[in-house]
Amino acid sequence: MTSAPSDPTLERHFKGHRDTVTTVDFSCNMKQIATGSMDSCVMIWNMKPQMRAYRFDGHKDAVLSVQFSPSGHLVASASRDKTVRLWVPSMKAESTSFRAHTATVRSVNFSGDGQNLVTASDDKTIKVWTVHRQKFLFSLNQHINWVRCAKFSPDDRLIVSSSDDKTIKLWDKNSRECIHSFYEHAGYANDVDFHPSGTCIAAASTDNSVKVWDIRSHKMLQHYQVHSGVVNSLFFHPAGNFLITASSDSTMKILDLVEGKLLYTLHGHQGPVNCVAFSRTGEYFASGGSDEQVMVWKSNFDCAEGNDGIRLQHKTAFSLQALPASSTAHPSHPFVLRSQASEPTEHFTGQDSHTAAHTQSASRSGSHSKASQSHTHRHLSTSSSFTHQTQTRGLPQHSSQVQAQSQFSDGGVPPGLASTLEHIIGQLDILTQTVSILEQRLTLTEDKLKECLENQMEIGLHLQRREEA
Repeated sequence: MTSAPSDPTLERHFKGHRDTVTTVDFSCNMKQIATGSMDSCVMIWNMKPQMRAYRFDGHKDAVLSVQFSPSGHLVASASRDKTVRLWVPSMKAESTSFRAHTATVRSVNFSGDGQNLVTASDDKTIKVWTVHRQKFLFSLNQHINWVRCAKFSPDDRLIVSSSDDKTIKLWDKNSRECIHSFYEHAGYANDVDFHPSGTCIAAASTDNSVKVWDIRSHKMLQHYQVHSGVVNSLFFHPAGNFLITASSDSTMKILDLVEGKLLYTLHGHQGPVNCVAFSRTGEYFASGGSDEQVMVWKSNFDCAEGNDGIRLQHKTAFSLQALPASSTAHPSHPFVLRSQASEPTEHFTGQDSHTAAHTQSASRSGSHSKASQSHTHRHLSTSSSFTHQTQTRGLPQHSSQVQAQSQFSDGGVPPGLASTLEHIIGQLDILTQTVSILEQRLTLTEDKLKECLENQMEIGLHLQRREEA
C-alpha cells in the first residue's frame, strides 16, 4: 500500500554515525544535510545517491549543534569540548576552531545575514561572535543555569534563549537587554524557535508539551500536549502554518497551527528522536535519533491540488488571530483516521550508496502489508467529521507531468537555463570558499607575524637591559 499524496513519506535514510544523532540541518540548496553526533563527528550527507558522505573529525567530544550558513558555504558546529568549529562542507574538510565558552557549547546559530553567530553554553552565558575571524562581540548573562539553545529572530534584531533555569528569555540584540522572560513550562525548554514572521516563538519542553507564545503581547497562544515523552526539538515550516516536533517517545508530530490541532504522527526511529529540521523550502524535513540514523522525509502535506489539476502551495495566510487565543489544542487522544505503512524507499548508507533496503514495520496493524521503516498516522480532532476531512484533505493523486506544468505556469525557468544558473552558483560558491580559506590563512599569518615582532621586541629589550647592566 502506498501513502496518499498528501501524507509525508520517507524518502531516504542514512547510516554512518557511530552513536546518537543529536542535530541536523539542510543546506540552502537542498544538496547537503549536516548532522552531529555523540560520536564527536560532523557528517555531511549528499542528497545525490552517487555522491559519498563526508565525515569531519576535529571535535574531541560530542557534537550537540550544527547549522549551515545562509549561503551554504560554511557549517558551524558546537561541542561538549567547549569549542565551535566552522567547516567548509567539501571533501577537504577544512575548518577553523575557537574556544567559545568555559563549558559545553549546546547551540550555535547563524544570523540571517550570515555575518554573526550566537552560541549558548553550560557556563550560563549566551555569546555573539562575528563569523569573519570569529571575533567576540558581547555576552548575555542573566540565566542562572545551563543555556540549552539561542537563536536569532528572522530580522536579526532579537535573540531568544532557553535554559535549565525554566525560563525562556527574549533579548534585544542592539541594547543587549532582556526584554521579557517566559516562565510557562513546568520543566525546562530543550529547544526554542522563532516563527518565520518573527511575531511568535515555540518551545519544546521536558514536561512533554509544546507551547507557542506571542512575543509582542507575551501571551501564550497555543499549548499542545501530544507527546508521551520529553520533547527534544521543534522546527517551524517556512510557510509558518505547520510545526514539527521530535520526542523521546520515538515519534515526530506535525502540528497544524491554523487549525490548532495535531495533523500527523510519524514513526520511523527506534528510540528517542533527538532532532528535526525542515529544508529551506519546506518540501523536505530530516530527523535524527538515538538509533544512529538520519531520515529524510518528503513533506507533501504543505501542498494541495486545485480543481484544474495544478499543484498549489498550502495557504500561508498565518496570522496570530488565526491561532485560537485560548487554544489548549489538546489532541492527546485524537481520532485515528488511518494508519498505513508507506512503501520502503531505497536505503543509502553513510559512505556507500545503493544498499538493499533494510526496513522494519513499526505498525501493529496491517501486518500483511509490505514492511516499512516508517508509518504515518493521520489525525482528526474528535469534533471533526469524516466527511469534512475527506473533502478538505483527501485530494486526488497528481502526476509528475502536472507538477512540471505547474512549475512553468508559475513562472519557472526552463530546465536548461536552470542548470546553467545552478552551475554558475556552484562556481561562485567555490570562489567564496576559496576566499574564505585565504582570509583564514591570512589571519593566521598576521597572528604569527605579530607574535614574531613581539618576541623580537622582548629579545631586544632583554639585550638592552643586559648591556645596561
